[in-house]
Amino acid sequence: MIVAEQKPLEEIQRMIAPYEKVLILGCGTCMTVCGAGGEREVSFLHSALRLAQARTGSNTHQFSEYTVKRQCDPEFMALIADRAREVDAILSLGCGIGVQVAAEHFPDTPVLPGVNTSFMGTITELGVWDERCAACGDCRLAETAGICPITRCTKGILNGPCAGTKNGKCEANKDIDCAWILIYERLERLGQLEKMRRYYPPRNFRTIPRPRRLVNLVKADMEEGNG
Repeated sequence: MIVAEQKPLEEIQRMIAPYEKVLILGCGTCMTVCGAGGEREVSFLHSALRLAQARTGSNTHQFSEYTVKRQCDPEFMALIADRAREVDAILSLGCGIGVQVAAEHFPDTPVLPGVNTSFMGTITELGVWDERCAACGDCRLAETAGICPITRCTKGILNGPCAGTKNGKCEANKDIDCAWILIYERLERLGQLEKMRRYYPPRNFRTIPRPRRLVNLVKADMEEGNG
Protein backbone atom coordinates (compact mmCIF):
# COMPACT_ATOMS: atom_id res chain seq x y z
CA MET A 1 0.00 0.00 0.00
CA ILE A 2 1.25 3.44 -0.94
CA VAL A 3 -0.06 6.51 0.89
CA ALA A 4 0.27 10.15 -0.13
CA GLU A 5 -1.35 13.51 0.37
CA GLN A 6 -2.15 16.11 -2.24
CA LYS A 7 0.21 19.05 -2.48
CA PRO A 8 -1.10 22.51 -1.49
CA LEU A 9 -3.02 24.24 -4.27
CA GLU A 10 -0.54 27.14 -4.29
CA GLU A 11 2.39 24.79 -4.94
CA ILE A 12 0.51 23.06 -7.75
CA GLN A 13 -0.31 26.43 -9.30
CA ARG A 14 3.38 27.39 -9.27
CA MET A 15 4.36 24.13 -10.95
CA ILE A 16 1.83 24.39 -13.77
CA ALA A 17 2.37 28.13 -14.34
CA PRO A 18 4.56 27.72 -17.49
CA TYR A 19 2.10 25.39 -19.22
CA GLU A 20 -1.15 26.15 -21.03
CA LYS A 21 -2.68 22.70 -21.57
CA VAL A 22 -2.47 20.45 -18.51
CA LEU A 23 -3.72 16.90 -18.12
CA ILE A 24 -4.63 16.03 -14.51
CA LEU A 25 -3.90 12.32 -14.28
CA GLY A 26 -5.30 10.21 -11.46
CA CYS A 27 -4.52 6.70 -10.23
CA GLY A 28 -7.28 4.18 -9.62
CA THR A 29 -5.55 2.04 -6.99
CA CYS A 30 -3.46 3.25 -4.03
CA MET A 31 -4.13 6.95 -4.56
CA THR A 32 -7.86 6.24 -4.71
CA VAL A 33 -7.79 4.23 -1.50
CA CYS A 34 -5.85 6.88 0.46
CA GLY A 35 -7.97 9.72 -0.96
CA ALA A 36 -5.13 11.66 -2.58
CA GLY A 37 -5.44 11.12 -6.31
CA GLY A 38 -8.38 9.01 -7.42
CA GLU A 39 -11.05 10.00 -9.92
CA ARG A 40 -12.90 12.05 -7.30
CA GLU A 41 -9.75 13.93 -6.22
CA VAL A 42 -8.87 14.63 -9.86
CA SER A 43 -12.30 16.19 -10.35
CA PHE A 44 -12.04 18.23 -7.14
CA LEU A 45 -8.58 19.54 -8.06
CA HIS A 46 -9.76 20.38 -11.57
CA SER A 47 -12.63 22.42 -10.12
CA ALA A 48 -10.34 24.12 -7.57
CA LEU A 49 -7.88 25.18 -10.28
CA ARG A 50 -10.63 26.51 -12.53
CA LEU A 51 -12.19 28.39 -9.60
CA ALA A 52 -8.81 29.92 -8.74
CA GLN A 53 -8.49 31.12 -12.34
CA ALA A 54 -11.97 32.61 -12.26
CA ARG A 55 -11.21 34.53 -9.07
CA THR A 56 -8.17 36.18 -10.65
CA GLY A 57 -9.89 36.77 -13.98
CA SER A 58 -7.25 34.65 -15.65
CA ASN A 59 -7.74 32.02 -18.33
CA THR A 60 -4.13 30.90 -18.55
CA HIS A 61 -4.67 27.15 -18.42
CA GLN A 62 -6.82 24.59 -20.16
CA PHE A 63 -7.36 21.49 -18.05
CA SER A 64 -8.38 17.97 -18.93
CA GLU A 65 -8.67 15.00 -16.60
CA TYR A 66 -8.29 11.25 -16.76
CA THR A 67 -7.74 8.41 -14.31
CA VAL A 68 -5.92 5.20 -15.19
CA LYS A 69 -6.17 2.01 -13.19
CA ARG A 70 -2.49 2.05 -12.18
CA GLN A 71 0.06 4.72 -12.98
CA CYS A 72 2.92 2.47 -11.92
CA ASP A 73 2.16 0.08 -14.80
CA PRO A 74 3.50 1.14 -18.24
CA GLU A 75 0.69 -0.84 -19.85
CA PHE A 76 -1.84 1.70 -18.61
CA MET A 77 0.34 4.64 -19.68
CA ALA A 78 -0.06 3.46 -23.25
CA LEU A 79 -3.80 4.13 -22.96
CA ILE A 80 -3.27 7.89 -22.62
CA ALA A 81 -0.67 8.32 -25.36
CA ASP A 82 -3.04 10.39 -27.54
CA ARG A 83 -4.05 12.58 -24.60
CA ALA A 84 -0.42 13.14 -23.64
CA ARG A 85 0.42 14.40 -27.13
CA GLU A 86 -2.29 17.05 -26.87
CA VAL A 87 -1.05 18.72 -23.67
CA ASP A 88 1.95 20.75 -22.57
CA ALA A 89 2.34 18.98 -19.21
CA ILE A 90 0.91 16.15 -17.14
CA LEU A 91 0.01 16.83 -13.51
CA SER A 92 0.19 13.38 -11.95
CA LEU A 93 -1.80 12.54 -8.84
CA GLY A 94 -0.02 9.20 -8.70
CA CYS A 95 2.70 8.36 -6.20
CA GLY A 96 6.35 9.11 -6.87
CA ILE A 97 6.66 5.84 -8.76
CA GLY A 98 3.70 6.69 -10.98
CA VAL A 99 5.19 10.10 -11.80
CA GLN A 100 8.45 8.49 -12.88
CA VAL A 101 6.76 5.80 -14.97
CA ALA A 102 4.80 8.53 -16.78
CA ALA A 103 7.99 10.55 -17.28
CA GLU A 104 9.74 7.53 -18.77
CA HIS A 105 6.78 6.75 -21.03
CA PHE A 106 6.39 10.35 -22.29
CA PRO A 107 9.97 11.68 -22.64
CA ASP A 108 8.91 14.86 -24.45
CA THR A 109 6.26 15.91 -21.92
CA PRO A 110 6.97 17.41 -18.48
CA VAL A 111 5.36 15.29 -15.75
CA LEU A 112 4.71 17.12 -12.47
CA PRO A 113 3.98 15.58 -9.04
CA GLY A 114 0.63 16.62 -7.59
CA VAL A 115 1.03 14.66 -4.36
CA ASN A 116 3.69 14.06 -1.71
CA THR A 117 4.30 10.33 -1.21
CA SER A 118 4.76 9.73 2.51
CA PHE A 119 4.48 6.02 3.25
CA MET A 120 4.94 2.71 1.44
CA GLY A 121 4.22 -0.76 2.72
CA THR A 122 3.92 -3.92 0.64
CA ILE A 123 4.05 -7.70 0.76
CA THR A 124 7.12 -8.95 -1.10
CA GLU A 125 6.64 -11.79 -3.57
CA LEU A 126 9.03 -13.65 -5.82
CA GLY A 127 10.26 -11.27 -8.52
CA VAL A 128 12.52 -8.34 -9.31
CA TRP A 129 11.60 -4.79 -8.38
CA ASP A 130 13.47 -1.54 -8.98
CA GLU A 131 13.09 1.16 -6.35
CA ARG A 132 11.84 4.48 -7.65
CA CYS A 133 10.45 6.35 -4.61
CA ALA A 134 11.67 6.72 -1.01
CA ALA A 135 8.37 8.24 0.19
CA CYS A 136 10.26 11.22 1.60
CA GLY A 137 7.10 13.31 1.89
CA ASP A 138 8.51 16.30 -0.03
CA CYS A 139 8.42 15.42 -3.73
CA ARG A 140 10.87 17.35 -5.95
CA LEU A 141 10.26 15.48 -9.20
CA ALA A 142 9.13 18.71 -10.89
CA GLU A 143 12.69 20.03 -10.53
CA THR A 144 14.44 16.82 -11.52
CA ALA A 145 12.49 16.00 -14.70
CA GLY A 146 10.48 13.19 -13.15
CA ILE A 147 13.56 11.22 -12.03
CA CYS A 148 14.13 10.81 -8.28
CA PRO A 149 17.79 11.36 -7.28
CA ILE A 150 17.16 10.16 -3.73
CA THR A 151 16.40 6.63 -4.87
CA ARG A 152 18.06 6.38 -8.28
CA CYS A 153 21.37 7.92 -7.23
CA THR A 154 23.34 5.45 -5.10
CA LYS A 155 24.59 8.35 -2.98
CA GLY A 156 21.23 10.13 -2.83
CA ILE A 157 22.82 13.35 -4.07
CA LEU A 158 20.44 16.30 -4.45
CA ASN A 159 22.90 18.42 -6.44
CA GLY A 160 24.68 16.31 -9.00
CA PRO A 161 26.25 14.65 -10.75
CA CYS A 162 29.23 13.77 -8.58
CA ALA A 163 32.78 13.60 -9.93
CA GLY A 164 32.73 9.81 -10.10
CA THR A 165 30.33 9.25 -12.96
CA LYS A 166 31.94 7.83 -16.08
CA ASN A 167 30.37 7.14 -19.46
CA GLY A 168 26.97 7.77 -17.93
CA LYS A 169 27.37 5.05 -15.29
CA CYS A 170 27.50 5.21 -11.49
CA GLU A 171 30.96 4.82 -9.94
CA ALA A 172 29.51 2.82 -7.04
CA ASN A 173 27.64 0.41 -9.31
CA LYS A 174 28.76 0.14 -12.92
CA ASP A 175 25.56 -1.72 -13.84
CA ILE A 176 23.26 1.26 -13.28
CA ASP A 177 22.94 4.58 -15.08
CA CYS A 178 23.98 7.75 -13.28
CA ALA A 179 20.71 9.32 -12.12
CA TRP A 180 21.99 12.84 -12.61
CA ILE A 181 23.09 12.15 -16.17
CA LEU A 182 19.56 10.87 -16.82
CA ILE A 183 18.14 14.01 -15.18
CA TYR A 184 20.42 16.26 -17.25
CA GLU A 185 19.50 14.55 -20.51
CA ARG A 186 15.76 14.76 -19.82
CA LEU A 187 15.96 18.42 -18.70
CA GLU A 188 17.89 19.16 -21.89
CA ARG A 189 15.23 17.39 -23.95
CA LEU A 190 12.51 19.42 -22.24
CA GLY A 191 14.40 22.71 -22.61
CA GLN A 192 14.65 23.14 -18.82
CA LEU A 193 18.40 22.95 -18.19
CA GLU A 194 18.24 26.06 -16.00
CA LYS A 195 16.92 23.78 -13.25
CA MET A 196 20.38 22.17 -13.06
CA ARG A 197 21.75 25.47 -11.72
CA ARG A 198 19.49 25.51 -8.67
CA TYR A 199 20.83 24.48 -5.27
CA TYR A 200 18.83 22.14 -3.08
CA PRO A 201 19.87 22.02 0.61
CA PRO A 202 20.66 18.59 2.07
CA ARG A 203 17.99 16.75 4.05
CA ASN A 204 18.30 15.22 7.47
CA PHE A 205 16.83 11.77 6.97
CA ARG A 206 17.75 10.80 10.56
CA THR A 207 14.64 12.62 11.73
CA ILE A 208 12.48 9.95 10.05
CA PRO A 209 11.97 7.00 12.42
CA ARG A 210 12.15 3.48 11.01
CA PRO A 211 10.08 1.40 10.70
CA ARG A 212 7.11 3.72 10.36
CA ARG A 213 3.43 3.11 11.05
CA LEU A 214 0.66 5.20 9.52
CA VAL A 215 -2.78 5.27 11.14
CA ASN A 216 -5.84 6.66 9.41
CA LEU A 217 -7.40 8.34 12.45
CA VAL A 218 -10.72 9.03 10.75
CA LYS A 219 -11.20 5.41 9.76
CA ALA A 220 -9.95 4.21 13.14
CA ASP A 221 -12.45 6.43 14.95
CA MET A 222 -15.26 5.19 12.70
CA GLU A 223 -14.41 1.56 13.34
CA GLU A 224 -14.12 2.20 17.06
CA GLY A 225 -17.50 3.89 17.06
CA ASN A 226 -19.06 1.04 15.14
CA GLY A 227 -17.52 -1.42 17.56
